[in-house]
Amino acid sequence: MGSRNEEVPAMLFTTPTQYLALAVALIAGWLFGLASHPGGRRWRDRYATERDAHAATRTDADRKLSEANARISELERENRRLESVAPPAASTIAPSPHDENQLGLRRDIDRIGPNG
Repeated sequence: MGSRNEEVPAMLFTTPTQYLALAVALIAGWLFGLASHPGGRRWRDRYATERDAHAATRTDADRKLSEANARISELERENRRLESVAPPAASTIAPSPHDENQLGLRRDIDRIGPNG
């Protein structure tokens, strides 16, 4: 293998006292972790609350989406219906000659003239 002059990496723990100190540190850390742990009930309650809130939000979003899709379908049906109806005649758009207000304004404009 290698020559005798190569150093072998030293082990991290070599004496029984060091192993005992490691065991005590691990047990102390485990006990500290148990003591500082809030318990399983709290996070389960928070999870259930968050799950219910998410389900309510999702249900609301799905309801709004289906309402929007229904409205789109309704508008598309209305659009198709309006496309099939004949356009209104020009006489219904133009002002009636019997409209006094329109005729009165027209006469005033003609009498004043373009230069005021």
